[in-house]
Amino acid sequence: MARQTRPPPVNNPSARQETPHRHPYAIRLIFAGSGVLFMALGVLGIFLPVLPTTPFMLLAAACFARSSPRIHHWLLSHPTFGPILHEWHTYRSIPYRAKRAALLLIALSFGVSIACFVPGWPAKLAMGIGGLVLAIWIARIPSRDAPRKA
Repeated sequence: MARQTRPPPVNNPSARQETPHRHPYAIRLIFAGSGVLFMALGVLGIFLPVLPTTPFMLLAAACFARSSPRIHHWLLSHPTFGPILHEWHTYRSIPYRAKRAALLLIALSFGVSIACFVPGWPAKLAMGIGGLVLAIWIARIPSRDAPRKA
């Protein structure tokens, strides 16, 4: 029995194709709800330095890709989030400025939290190790536009 293939996606969002969804309706609802939750957390991350915006937007885009092509397309073409999402989807990298800002905010938020809010040295040590692991993970993600070393 030959396997049926889907036609290639149309880049024009106004051209509607009647193609069956990959997932049942209940699963698409779960993905859509998760996408809304991740998108809300990503938007909160713009204002709260403890929440990272980019990972939540990447998760939201992945959820919307499985639940709502229209919202997925909107998110990818968004003037603020679209370039970062495109960079990740195409090259598996993040812009150098975004990486620098993320590392600076991680250092500031973890440093202030450890110095002012976390009681006891075991909790401070655990939070410091968590922040260090997060910073190393982000620093290892490639940046295509990073300045070249001399």
